[in-house]
Amino acid sequence: MSVTAEKARHRTIRVRQGAWRVAVLGTALTLVALVPPATAGASSTASTASTTSGPHGIAWTTQSVAPGVQVRTGVLQDADAAGVWTVTVQAPAVNRLTGAATWAPLGDRTWADATAGRLRDAGFEPRLERVAWDDYTDTPHGTMGWQVRVGRYATQAEAGTANSAVAGAGFRTSVEWTGYDGRQAADGERIHLAVLDPERLRGTIAVSDGGNVADREKTSAVATRLASLIGVNGGFFITSDADGVQGTMAGLSAVHGELESMAVGSRAALILGDGGRRPRIADLSTTVTVRAGSATYAVQGINRVPGKLRNCGRPGAVPIEQPRHDTTCTLADDLVKFTPAFRAALPTGAGTQVVLDKRDVVVSTGERGGPVPEGGSVLQGTGAAAAWLTDHAHTGARLSLREVVRDSSGRQVRLGPDDSIVSAAPTLVENGRVHIDAATEGTLDPLDLSFGFAWSNVRQPRTLAGIDRRGRLLLVTVDGRQPGVSEGFTLGEAARFMRSLGAVQALNLDGGGSTAMTVKGALVNVTSDATGERAVGDTIQVLPGSGRH
Repeated sequence: MSVTAEKARHRTIRVRQGAWRVAVLGTALTLVALVPPATAGASSTASTASTTSGPHGIAWTTQSVAPGVQVRTGVLQDADAAGVWTVTVQAPAVNRLTGAATWAPLGDRTWADATAGRLRDAGFEPRLERVAWDDYTDTPHGTMGWQVRVGRYATQAEAGTANSAVAGAGFRTSVEWTGYDGRQAADGERIHLAVLDPERLRGTIAVSDGGNVADREKTSAVATRLASLIGVNGGFFITSDADGVQGTMAGLSAVHGELESMAVGSRAALILGDGGRRPRIADLSTTVTVRAGSATYAVQGINRVPGKLRNCGRPGAVPIEQPRHDTTCTLADDLVKFTPAFRAALPTGAGTQVVLDKRDVVVSTGERGGPVPEGGSVLQGTGAAAAWLTDHAHTGARLSLREVVRDSSGRQVRLGPDDSIVSAAPTLVENGRVHIDAATEGTLDPLDLSFGFAWSNVRQPRTLAGIDRRGRLLLVTVDGRQPGVSEGFTLGEAARFMRSLGAVQALNLDGGGSTAMTVKGALVNVTSDATGERAVGDTIQVLPGSGRH
């Protein structure tokens, strides 16, 4: 690719991002990019809808669902977008944590030049594409690396044929749609935005795990059962038996004021205080301690398999103690608490188990397994934690457990029965500015380009949450993985879009095939899994009245 062409692509992206900002500033409501002035004051006392031509000739639809609840739907399109199918050559890499040989979608300029030369010698016409670091706060700036590509094809089948030829010449390759590249314009991005005004909402906003943390359920199924006004998927969760119990959360979760999963490091979280009337976003960490007399021991997990830690982020985790997305770490000396919300058979295996009643009195000790007693809890320990339980948790003894949630300033977040928390990563907007701490929250590694590139730098379906200056909660889904129709956002695009809506705080929730939004129980977006809507670990639901979940 020529330097001139590369600059043109970056200009296209900047103009497009600027258009979002103009859309916001040109409306009657500060945050509403999807509502033209004529409908910004529409009544929201009943479920009504209006469609108006918005910026760039796009038709935006606004639906007033209930007092304080509006949904806006639209498609951001770029007439200059020219996505094609192509063959991308992979670069040899080394996994920074394990030392194992692997592959990366890009490499340095020396590798790119050498690979291009080999491709020419084999009869192909390669092109080099520079990839720049996005607006991350904790990564280098400038050039991230170079991609080497072959061909521009109208169909995936044509690219597949070319891919076979390139791979047959001894190269590691993949077929890709260039519309997913964050460095060029997207054909389309289909967006749903729910604007929730706590001051006018006659109901609650809360996290729902369906009453069973050890289960998966579709967002639409939860919404239908609860008769919710709006529902979106929530945080990261276990999707494979190899990583734990499916449906359990892989990060901080609190429901009805009770911790149901601990934080993995300090990661972004949405706190829905007072039934959602006091929402805020902050990086949260958790500490849980069990005491028997004067002896204490640190609990490292809640409602997960001892020894397995999805997304890492706990002291003693191997191979890394910092957050590492979609990575399962191990803990040799692990103490895990199980709550009544864990409605599956408890994990079995080596170690010790202590069963507590509702007053935290030890009622039995022994091998791991069985159910969590109604109103009680269970502690399971492995390694040194098992030895501690054996030495201190005797039948009839009363233990005390202290659970503390803190934000990044060190301030304790106290939870009541009407409070809930959903956590994911990374932070997108902080104090009104784009602030993407992708490396700190473990979704990208500047020292290992084989990790997190597609997750962070490639357009994906996303679910996002933000809060504007008026305290309104913004829940956003953007469809993706639909070439030429809706390609999704990169993390950078997600952050800039949330800021354009007027968000002063924003975070990325679980996305990909999990991304889903419902309105009155009906799924309104197009999910990306071939099998349809994905069953998830938890959801955010807007409930009419004072309904419980």
